[in-house]
Amino acid sequence: QVALVESGGGLVQAGGSLTLSCAASGDISSVNRMGWYRQAPGKQRELVAIMTSVGAIVYQDSVKGRFTIARGNAGSTLYLQMNSLKSDDTGVYYCYATRSVRVYWGQGTQVTVSS
Repeated sequence: QVALVESGGGLVQAGGSLTLSCAASGDISSVNRMGWYRQAPGKQRELVAIMTSVGAIVYQDSVKGRFTIARGNAGSTLYLQMNSLKSDDTGVYYCYATRSVRVYWGQGTQVTVSS
């Protein structure tokens, strides 16, 4: 089992920055991928950024150059540094992890960007 807890969301003005954190616990040694998804009101959940166990990274096109995904040295914390935030970045951000065929989700953290 893997448990994920996000933090760091909040209200920020357009152009500002936020850093989200995801604390992972449990059997994280076998995690294949970790990443971030987001869901805006009335929209489907969408991929923001993912990182594989070997360090390969994929970003959604709309966040390239503005967001950075990283893992802490111990591997138990995942970060999402978000710069130059736009109103379109508003939504609930979810941390996720995959281990074998299992997918784990955090409870989400709200990010609101005011224009």
